[in-house]
Amino acid sequence: MSRNEKVAVAPMQGYTDAPFRHYHSEIYGGGDTLYCSPFLRVEHGDIRRRDLRDITSPFNEGMRLLPQVIFRDVEEFTRLVDAVAGAGFDRIDLNMGCPFPPQVKKGRGAGLLANVAELEKIAAAVESRNGITFSVKMRLGITSPDEFIPAVPLLNRMPLSHVTVHPRVAAQQYGGELYMDAYARLRESLSHPVIFNGDVATPADIDAALSRSDGVMIGRGLLARPSLIAEWREGREWSADERLEKIMRFHNEIFAYYADTLCGDTQILMKIKPFWDYLESEIGHKTAKLIKKATTVAKYQAAIG
Repeated sequence: MSRNEKVAVAPMQGYTDAPFRHYHSEIYGGGDTLYCSPFLRVEHGDIRRRDLRDITSPFNEGMRLLPQVIFRDVEEFTRLVDAVAGAGFDRIDLNMGCPFPPQVKKGRGAGLLANVAELEKIAAAVESRNGITFSVKMRLGITSPDEFIPAVPLLNRMPLSHVTVHPRVAAQQYGGELYMDAYARLRESLSHPVIFNGDVATPADIDAALSRSDGVMIGRGLLARPSLIAEWREGREWSADERLEKIMRFHNEIFAYYADTLCGDTQILMKIKPFWDYLESEIGHKTAKLIKKATTVAKYQAAIG
């Protein structure tokens, strides 16, 4: 694995969809960056069609895309894996880390870590699938950072390419301390390469993560600083003007796509406003507030200048 291949973009529901991934790669030089898709799920008894459309979009051509699936049992696992494999993918990431309470309560995401009996079935299913390389993204537990311990033997049974670990518990969501001692124990106990995920906001944070892990996956840090990986690759931090210029180019490409493909101001604004959710430090509080208040595309365009 090359140095550049050790850095990946995390799946972020509502943010890192196919247009985001495509234009991010195009504008910031994605190259051999691995992009992990927001998870595919079973909803109302069927696989969500829009999830499949996301991973099969022409926007994904020419990039390294890793589809992710979330499930609560081996039946959902099988349906999702069959669908993703049927779409032409031979690499699939298994979500055992989503902290969103409705998913956890249903035994999906981080909630699956507490269901050792079902994990046994999942491990057997992973072992039996030929032609697919699996990986796992996980938390340390639901409420306690040692809840991962019973899952380790099952994870080590699975032929995984890597395990991505966010060193928090689900109850913390995305705030609070990182349990780095527990992370170190988990890394030592796993027989697979371990990718670090969590609170990576600067190029120096990437280097620090790589010093204690086999790779790094960046989520919210990239939403707040889309140039983060590019800056790290160049070995220098960009100026505020450089960052803002690229952010506006990035935004304008995505906005033009939504304006061409969606109908009406409401649909366009619902899709484009989240682009700015983590970017207040780059555009300023006043502009961020005007964007949130905009009720028409005209007012939105006036807000961003």
